[in-house]
Amino acid sequence: MSDQNAGLTYKGRPLMRKDNMIYYGSMADSHIVMLQVLETKKVNDLDVATRVSVQLLLNDPNARSRDRIVKKSEKDGLYTALDVGCVWLERALAK
Repeated sequence: MSDQNAGLTYKGRPLMRKDNMIYYGSMADSHIVMLQVLETKKVNDLDVATRVSVQLLLNDPNARSRDRIVKKSEKDGLYTALDVGCVWLERALAK
């Protein structure tokens, strides 16, 4: 597969974005991370995330929405949230 068609990844796992929601991880795995941008601020005509919700989700379509949430937190900044989500996902997939 060429680099142009590969899509966005972070630490070897895929990132998918829909509006203010970012999904991290493969849908084939048992867990994924959902990041939701709650607040942004303008920096040189760009919207920068200032408050982000992080949730580690069980990737089971038969489970209720409330039961799918394994861990959740709120972080300042997208990088911090993504880094925490990455650690949670690595630990969940290692089990």
